[in-house]
Amino acid sequence: MQGRQMISTVVGDLEVRIVGEDIGKPTALLWHSLFVDSETWKRVEDDLAEDRRLVLVTGPGHGASTDPGRRYTVDECADAAVSVLDQLGIGGPVDWVGNAWGGHVGIVAAVRYPERCRSLVTAGTPVHGTTTSGRIQTGLLLAIYRMFGPRKFIVDTVVDALLSERTRANDPEAVAITRDGFLRAGGLANTVASLSVGRPDLTPLLPEVKAPTLFITGTEHRDWSPDQARAACQLLPDGSVEVVEGAAYLIPLETPDVFTKLVRRFWT
Repeated sequence: MQGRQMISTVVGDLEVRIVGEDIGKPTALLWHSLFVDSETWKRVEDDLAEDRRLVLVTGPGHGASTDPGRRYTVDECADAAVSVLDQLGIGGPVDWVGNAWGGHVGIVAAVRYPERCRSLVTAGTPVHGTTTSGRIQTGLLLAIYRMFGPRKFIVDTVVDALLSERTRANDPEAVAITRDGFLRAGGLANTVASLSVGRPDLTPLLPEVKAPTLFITGTEHRDWSPDQARAACQLLPDGSVEVVEGAAYLIPLETPDVFTKLVRRFWT
């Protein structure tokens, strides 16, 4: 069952990659950040696959995944993730790992489908709703994107937001992966309008997340500080926080060795 395939869901046909053999290993489902795709997991796949069979989902409107052609919600993304597992014949609980957007999907899935969630890791995932200033900035960027497409200054703005200054200066491959992922996102405008401009506050859901949960954030994350993550963690029945130096949103891409160490230790 390894390789790539397209799976039909409520939010469109999603590209799914399977990494690792199903030989007595539990399964982990990975969902990436907004603006990029599952290629941002490339640096951590081999290490994580030593402990888990990986199901890597590319969200709607990104990579090869189609856009549903309508507005949709993070709840529907969670439904789609479970549908992917069902269609792959994976009926038991899995370990959810989400980067930013993927973390939002994981939190909602852990509440809606507690029997399918063994554990939850979120990386760079602010649980509060979009701030007023964030809504204005994102709305303006979206309007410009719709008018002019992925012009260089728009791509640069996204890269600057997702990656820390250290990563941008010293890791050209990470910058290229982020740029390429953004340029492959053909349905990005609808995704941003559906999920980012008015991102809901997930804080009220945290007490309902029964699975052991790890919040990971980077010191350079502009919207999810270590203090914010620690405060939110207090609402979880079984939660912990780890802080990664020099990373922003895309922690698995920016600091892969640290990320895999934290996740594998948490799984253990």
